[in-house]
Amino acid sequence: MQRLLIIAGPTAVGKTDFSLKLANEIKGEIISADSMQIYKKMNIGTAKPSVEEMALVPHHMVDCIWPDEEFTVADYQARVESLISEINARGSLPMLVGGTGLYIQAVTDGFIFPEMKTDWEFRQEMQQLAKNKDTGAVHDRLREVDPELAEKLHPNDLRRVIRGIEVFRQTGKTSTYFQKLADERPPKYDTIKIGLVRDREELYQRINLRVDLMIEAGLVEEVKSLLTDGYASDLISMQGLGYKEIVSYLHGEYDLDEAEYLLKRDTRHFAKRQLTWFKRDREMIWLNPGELTTEEMVFRVKKIIFERWC
Repeated sequence: MQRLLIIAGPTAVGKTDFSLKLANEIKGEIISADSMQIYKKMNIGTAKPSVEEMALVPHHMVDCIWPDEEFTVADYQARVESLISEINARGSLPMLVGGTGLYIQAVTDGFIFPEMKTDWEFRQEMQQLAKNKDTGAVHDRLREVDPELAEKLHPNDLRRVIRGIEVFRQTGKTSTYFQKLADERPPKYDTIKIGLVRDREELYQRINLRVDLMIEAGLVEEVKSLLTDGYASDLISMQGLGYKEIVSYLHGEYDLDEAEYLLKRDTRHFAKRQLTWFKRDREMIWLNPGELTTEEMVFRVKKIIFERWC
């Protein structure tokens, strides 16, 4: 069975620094599990690894598509499954690193994606419903057909909420049904899962500092450039954290201080949801970078790898 190492955790917890040092020690190749780092031209707001960092070890699934291109979980799963095979075949260890739980789960659980055609008219209808009322109205539609999925998805996760309704409309079966089919299959990979976590106040301080550094690094200019290049503010990519707040500032909805406040607040809320997602996984081995040095964490993970695979 092919090997796979996962490094997961909330935003700003310290995944990048740790994974780089670990990869150098174990001949690893990093596969990004971040739903925003796939976009070209979006570097500062996504906290994308620098060119220098990516030169240290091989990186994959970064700068894959343009901000106006569609990219589904199924697309991600297909690409990453090929990468895992290729990396294992050349004697390296694939490291799936990031905070997008759905991406990680799609790879480890092997989601089954039904054959469907994109119903753009229906999607626009649901988007309009969300604008005319609110996202809760669309979420209620999902709850009617797939209550289990509705329980897992936040109403503001509009793209996946609509997708859940669309699956039922086209197949007569729910996304939950297809997930249960996948769950019944034997695991595809021999996986070690490492989760990073910090004390809440420490994590929140790191998030606040990260936002300050993003602003200093030119986040406003990055968003301006994207808008100037013709990327509409209602694109999925432009609705990501760090972009929607700055877009609203540039459109005069509030000043920069308010944009910074909202970005920090929303990122803290996002980190909390990420932790909730990952803590459901009983296979996760947790490490706290606030209590251990990077060297100590690398040593512990190398020991886990040796005991499991050597």
